[in-house]
Amino acid sequence: MARTGSTAGDVPRRHGSATIGPVSRPKLAVHGHFYQPERRNPFTGEIAPQPAAAPYPDWNARIDAECYKPNSERGNLRHISYDLGPTLASWLAEHDAATHGGFVASDVPSDLDGPNCGNAMAQAYHHAILPLASLADRRTEIRWGLRDFELRFDRRPTGIWLPETAVDLPTLRILADEGVRYTILAPWQAADSRLDTRRPYRVELGGRKSIVVVFYDAALSASASFESDATMDADAFARERILPRVSGPAFPDGTPRLAVIATDGELYGHHQKFRDLFLARLVNPGPEGPDRGFDITTIGRVVGDMAASTFAVTQIAERTSWSCHHGVLRWTGECPDASDGRWKGPLRAALERLAAATDTVAGGLAADFMEPAALWGARDEYVDVVFGAETPESFGRRRLPLATDGQRANLLSLMEAERWRLAMFQSDGWFWDDPVRPETKQVLLSAARAARLIDEAAGTDLESRLLDDLSLFTSPSRRIDGAAIYAEALEEAGQRPHGARANRAAVR
Repeated sequence: MARTGSTAGDVPRRHGSATIGPVSRPKLAVHGHFYQPERRNPFTGEIAPQPAAAPYPDWNARIDAECYKPNSERGNLRHISYDLGPTLASWLAEHDAATHGGFVASDVPSDLDGPNCGNAMAQAYHHAILPLASLADRRTEIRWGLRDFELRFDRRPTGIWLPETAVDLPTLRILADEGVRYTILAPWQAADSRLDTRRPYRVELGGRKSIVVVFYDAALSASASFESDATMDADAFARERILPRVSGPAFPDGTPRLAVIATDGELYGHHQKFRDLFLARLVNPGPEGPDRGFDITTIGRVVGDMAASTFAVTQIAERTSWSCHHGVLRWTGECPDASDGRWKGPLRAALERLAAATDTVAGGLAADFMEPAALWGARDEYVDVVFGAETPESFGRRRLPLATDGQRANLLSLMEAERWRLAMFQSDGWFWDDPVRPETKQVLLSAARAARLIDEAAGTDLESRLLDDLSLFTSPSRRIDGAAIYAEALEEAGQRPHGARANRAAVR
């Protein structure tokens, strides 16, 4: 099985075309963020046909054919660092088991560095913007992501990808509490604008806790993403773009120079046709390829090779991300990156009010059969049911061994409501310029599922209150309000809109 990285000491060895020898030798790590949002209908579990993805039935299938499958079959994943989002991984496991298996098999731990230095990283589960979430939701999203990884890859991850790399200190503290050792950020997310990205850093979190942050190289990542001419020839890219960034001696403390290219994984074959071939040549030129002057490694290997005390210390810029140069405004307000973002704040406020009401009602219903803290502990563990590692019945018996069948059924209803109430915050719902897009309709469907489960269990009318809140924003292109968009989403999903008001909104 192929290995990447460097051995201990100064004895060189061969890997592909490069001699992997003294630890001071420069290194390149390529990271692919592989992710697709939840596209399943929360009421049926099916993905509706998406004509824009033709000739494939939906975007998951098209991107799989153009990107995931070829990168897996070419062996590219064995030579890069990557995270596989749980909502994508669950789809792959069901619809393309061979490619899913390729992702899992490509997580290559080192016999020398222990079992937790493989290629793969975890990802927070629903791709929510964590600095905008409550602390309880952050913990659940992180715990679900870590547990999904553990069930899928059969090891505990040491690194995690933060959705949109959105970060703040409370989020990093939760990562450290959960045993996460490292994450990846954009260079502008460092507090020091002069920071040298060619080495990892340690961020002190207080309470004797810290986390390692690897900042990717912005120029190299942008070139790999957007410059078609630059990526026509991987050997030239390595010689003309990468080598000048990493050539020279190691840092004074012995840390080798490191260049990190981080992009969406979908770049390699979907966003850019044939870019998977470029990646293959870049990270695995073969035994006859030239010694380029640097070694191919992974982020997990770099972090695993170094003791925490050897990392230079830096601080992060709070509430920042890799895809919004205005912090996290793109997902919460009128970000200048959107032509009209006035709808984003009211949508988030509406869903936050629904989330708070869902939690309050769930806590009240559960008080008859469990302590409040136990309810949220059960939510953290419910990922095993979502994954399929445990049946709902087994989960109910384990969490409530002395309860009645009715109480266990109530618990499962509450857990499903919490599942979809978490899913309604996936970042895609706010990313684009108009809430009539499918991504926003998907989060509205998740909200509908959560509200209806609670209303059915408790006799409440959270859905009517949600409609009132959704009526406070308008689509920039179609001039219909959020309640009408909600009704459209339900009708497209084969569900009845709620009440006379939603029916009127649907026919405007």
